[in-house]
Amino acid sequence: MLTGMWGHFFARVPHRLSSFDLLLVALYLAAITLYGLRFRRQDRSLKNYYLADRTIPWWAIALSIVAAETSTLTIISIPGLAFTEDWGFMQVVLGYLLGRGVVCILFLPRYFRGDLLTAYQVIGQRFGPRLHRLTAGLFLFLRAGAEGVRVFAISIVVGMAIGAGDVVAIAVICALTLIYTLEGGMAAVIWTDVVQMCLYIAGTIVTAVMLGHLVPGGWHTIHVLAAAGGKISIWHFAWNVTQNYTFLAGALGGCFLTMASHGTDQLMVQRLLTARNLRSSQIALLASGAVVAVQFALFLAIGTGLYFFYNTPGNGAAAADADRIFPAFIVEHLPRGAAGLMVAAILAAAMSNLSAAVNSLSASSMVDFYLPWRPTLSLRGRWLASRWLTLFWALVLFALALLSRGGGHVVETGLSIASVAYGAMLGVFLLGTLTRGATEAGAMIGMICGLAANLLLWMQPHALTIGWGALQFTLPKIAWTWFVLAGSSITFVIGWTASIILSRGKARLKMDAVPSR
Repeated sequence: MLTGMWGHFFARVPHRLSSFDLLLVALYLAAITLYGLRFRRQDRSLKNYYLADRTIPWWAIALSIVAAETSTLTIISIPGLAFTEDWGFMQVVLGYLLGRGVVCILFLPRYFRGDLLTAYQVIGQRFGPRLHRLTAGLFLFLRAGAEGVRVFAISIVVGMAIGAGDVVAIAVICALTLIYTLEGGMAAVIWTDVVQMCLYIAGTIVTAVMLGHLVPGGWHTIHVLAAAGGKISIWHFAWNVTQNYTFLAGALGGCFLTMASHGTDQLMVQRLLTARNLRSSQIALLASGAVVAVQFALFLAIGTGLYFFYNTPGNGAAAADADRIFPAFIVEHLPRGAAGLMVAAILAAAMSNLSAAVNSLSASSMVDFYLPWRPTLSLRGRWLASRWLTLFWALVLFALALLSRGGGHVVETGLSIASVAYGAMLGVFLLGTLTRGATEAGAMIGMICGLAANLLLWMQPHALTIGWGALQFTLPKIAWTWFVLAGSSITFVIGWTASIILSRGKARLKMDAVPSR
């Protein structure tokens, strides 16, 4: 039993976890913060702060990539998907694997040709400063919006664990994460990611073992019943763009989503740029795909197990909100020690994702906007500015997290927000990579059209019937898994067409300007 100051504190805080579990969580938060502070360095260059001097081994980068894309909303929401539906999400994971291969071939060689700090410097080199700033600005908007949803997911877990309000829960995690991110830069981000990923995978495995003991017959019975009831079905070959999880939506949509997220998003590209060379970066990205597939299967298995657990008489009813089913199980049914470990594991995923987001937002703000405006800034000035920008983005994400409330699975909400901007951004990168004739003006027109189209798809409430007189057609409510493919295709086609038209127009003007003899 806890006594003294800690016992008095825990007695006053309303919570469902035991004092022992709360102590485990508190010790973890303190330990990971102190561990991150170990990476504070005297070298104050931007390359060291944002790219860890390109000294990170491939296996650490691979685990950090997985930690970055496996946020709190993934851990709590993927089991909810399996609970309410089946394993159809694994079709999207197939697309994740395909997309990684494309990024290794198409994008990574370009990033390692120069001494780059952000992905958007490639766009500046290929097209010019206006499109450079536009793509970087779109990233800042995209990442901040999507990350706000992810950070809000923290409050679901912490609120159920200790009864703290949203503001307190999010503020504590943001503050602790900021401390080591501010001081240690990308080195602290990656190495704390490695520790935190190992923790949340271990916690998930422990939870799976406990869940097997709580369901009569264990995992063998769960598997037999799930197979008979269609709860572990993966493949859905329907030709329907309104369904999130079909084979084509997963393979194509997931592929294009990964091409955008891992090939154009500074959050991921920055990690890949910390590798010692191109080959190490490619190995890290491909290895991360194998880990992602295994861990998503693990999260889906948890959701299937929870379905049969709550359908066993005497275990009570599951939470009405699918995103709260797993956190509620952790708090209410796991034994002491295991519950604290799992809550700490979920917070680990949250902190790893938050630290990466803050660092990448700071990097893009600094390199893509501030330095072009202040090119003569001293080394000390750059060091101070990078840290002020890190603090600024931490506060922005804290504010956005408090505003990110809504219905639906939070994992789908976060992915759909990201997909809206990813489509236009990927289209521009494909224009710069696959074509020689694309111009800056044409690419900007294509990007604006692609982004507008995706915004309309995202905001569309339901299927719409459009027509004039006898001519009518129905525009279905497109599933979020198609957003990136649709946006990138529109951006590419319109951007390429506009480039050709504008180039021919300029050529005619030059010919008209030549005096005739």
